Amino acid sequence: MWGLDSAKFETVGAIPGGGASIKPFMSPNQLLILFFFFFISASRSILQSPTIPQFPCNSPQYNQYPFCNTSLSIATRAKSLISLLTLQEKIQQLSNNASAIPRLGIPAYEWWSESLHGIATNGPGINFNGTMPSATSFPQVIVTAASFNKTLWSKIGSAIATEARAMYNYGQAGLTFWAPTVNLFRDPRWGRGQESPGEDPMLVSAYAIEYVKSFQSGKWDGEGGDDGFVFGEKRALKGEGDETDDDEGLMLSACCKHLIAYDLEKWKNFSRYSFNAVVTEQDMQDSYEPPFRACVEQGKASCLMCSYNQVNGVPACLREDLFQKARDKWGFKGYITSDCDAVATIYFYQNYSKSPEDSAADTLKAGMDINCGTSMLRYTQPAIDEGKVREEEIDRALFNLFSVQLRIGLFNGNPRKGRFGKLGAKDVCTSKHKTLALEAARQGIVLLKNDKKFLPLNKNDVSSLAIIGPLANNISQMGGGYTGTSQ
Repeated sequence: MWGLDSAKFETVGAIPGGGASIKPFMSPNQLLILFFFFFISASRSILQSPTIPQFPCNSPQYNQYPFCNTSLSIATRAKSLISLLTLQEKIQQLSNNASAIPRLGIPAYEWWSESLHGIATNGPGINFNGTMPSATSFPQVIVTAASFNKTLWSKIGSAIATEARAMYNYGQAGLTFWAPTVNLFRDPRWGRGQESPGEDPMLVSAYAIEYVKSFQSGKWDGEGGDDGFVFGEKRALKGEGDETDDDEGLMLSACCKHLIAYDLEKWKNFSRYSFNAVVTEQDMQDSYEPPFRACVEQGKASCLMCSYNQVNGVPACLREDLFQKARDKWGFKGYITSDCDAVATIYFYQNYSKSPEDSAADTLKAGMDINCGTSMLRYTQPAIDEGKVREEEIDRALFNLFSVQLRIGLFNGNPRKGRFGKLGAKDVCTSKHKTLALEAARQGIVLLKNDKKFLPLNKNDVSSLAIIGPLANNISQMGGGYTGTSQ
């Protein structure tokens, strides 16, 4: 071991009782130098080998807590965990970067990961610095949706989920992803139309259902074999796929965003932080609500994200009526997050609340569960001290948060020993996933007009082509927004 066979030895005499004595053919200093190099080599090997990240309920020191007991119901486990926390520990869980709870063996958790059309670098929950330096990038959603192929959408969701779970197993991703975008794309001045399936509520709803169901359900064959990628199938928008009533176990969590009537970033004197979307009740029910309703009722989404803008004068993250409709009428079972710093905008940009403490308190009381940003960390304790919000309302939010984390197996110990434990680098950027991405591009390309059969070009008549525009030679931007690193 450790290369000692390279040293030279000399037999010099007999040892009483049989055998020969071994005299090293090297001086003590030479042996010391050799041992030093062996030590450095071994240390490098250990450091370069994949390490198992820290996961909750993985150590015998902590896995005896009831919230680690997989034989108990999700609700029982969630309530048990909440009962063990101090008020400060509870508040520290209300941010996307949830703090560690060392005394319970719970490491920090980053809720924010992105997977719009592949694992993206946008979310801080993702890193490509480990054994998986890249992920499959699929076409932007506006392209894929133009295929009108539900089977294709479902397969893409499953492929992205497989790569996401594989990356989680090796500490390179979280389990909660903030996709898909299901806002309607009806005005090109938005600037983010590439993220949306399009302008039609039926199309956007159908896409949302397929993506969310396949992403969350864990339709992975478990052995890395043929997972049913068959191309050239008939396009079909009509009809429903396999329904699932599994409200307990999830492979991952998908989040439908941005709730609601959100389609402006910055235009003239308007910005997404202060824009007030004036929407009639008919437009709300005919156009803006259906994609989110479909996400929840048929897709079984486990997360909704409220947007920056106001809707008819009320900040979206304060729309208690809409949150309650989602839970009571649509059957939503999950958590509601703000868009990043949306809680802060209620006071600092919109001047809707009287203080930042009011913003923190009012969003919690409206039914929002977690803030992407730091407002809840800064202002929840003062809001409690001022009597603006009660600890019981924090407990309600934590129940929704922990319930989702428990459903995705975050508190089931080492994920490599679980249902999806075999997923790893071999399941990321596979030839099947790359072929699927190519097929999606082919099916989604739309030729709007072809007068006089201008296309395809005759290669015998055209000797060269020029690609002109700000992205013509910018490879890093060609994938569009929410893109990861690809091979």
